[in-house]
Amino acid sequence: MVQDLVIAIVAAASVGTLYLAAAAKVVKQYERGVVLRLGRLRDDVRGPGFTMVIPGIERLRKVNMQIVTMPVPAQDGITRDNVTVRVDAVIYFKVVDAASAVIQVEDYRFAVSQMAQTSLRSIIGKSDLDDLLSNREKLNQGLELMIDSPAVGWGVQIDRVEIKDVSLPETMKRSMARQAEADRERRARVINADAELQASKKLAEAAAQMSAQPAALQLRLLQTVVAVAAEKNSTLVLPFPVELLRFLERAQQPAQQQLTPPPQSTQPQRPTQPQRHAQPPRPADRPQRPAQAQRPAQTQPRPQQPSAVGPAPMPAPPPPAAAPARPSRPKPLAKH
Repeated sequence: MVQDLVIAIVAAASVGTLYLAAAAKVVKQYERGVVLRLGRLRDDVRGPGFTMVIPGIERLRKVNMQIVTMPVPAQDGITRDNVTVRVDAVIYFKVVDAASAVIQVEDYRFAVSQMAQTSLRSIIGKSDLDDLLSNREKLNQGLELMIDSPAVGWGVQIDRVEIKDVSLPETMKRSMARQAEADRERRARVINADAELQASKKLAEAAAQMSAQPAALQLRLLQTVVAVAAEKNSTLVLPFPVELLRFLERAQQPAQQQLTPPPQSTQPQRPTQPQRHAQPPRPADRPQRPAQAQRPAQTQPRPQQPSAVGPAPMPAPPPPAAAPARPSRPKPLAKH
């Protein structure tokens, strides 16, 4: 009798222990417990700590309330300006309503992942390439709104969405590199031209100051020589400006005029005579012909003999006689 009583007590204790093991649940600090009694949701959500459920009747589902970091797989798409890109992102979300996350959606993680991929493809098609590369904050906000709208009903809150990388084709990368290089070259030329303009203005002002005081140019030359000589070179290149030669030439001219006396002529001066009116020289006397005009003897032309070298040159034709000038007639007046 006693033995049967002991066996019954041990069996009851074992059953109680198994019951307690099945009914006792521990909810962690970052979790919440959703209880389903016979498939029906209980209103009370179990907080962190020790809790009890009825084994076989109630079922406890723990929901993680921490922020979940989920990478969005890279998506291939075509931008609005017809450029093929490959974009991947990362999404940060957390559960704010444990009951809705269990009841409203089968697997909220998978649902958020698929919604993020769909929204990422949609945002790629609505944006330009320049927006994807430079204006990412605006795209992140738009992507966050697109994902957060359906996720509110699932008890999930989207904290942040970030576009990680934008992969471009190699041809587009080379085109963008050439464009950036051309832009840098243009800016470099503009800066260089501006520097040359400013330097020319300063040099013009310096030249104006030195032209007023020529000795300043010589002092500047000496400063240049001192600067070059400080390098301890064996060869010294000394620029010699033309203006310095002109300055030295102008400085030597007064000294030469003071040292050299005016030239004196050695020939005696003749007394001045009154000038006579200049008369044209008379032509020399020519022998006069006799009074009787002699007729030239008529000679017959001889036949021209052929030259051994070539045909004889043709005689030059006589100059044409000038036509008599006609008197000019008055032009008739035009009748109106």
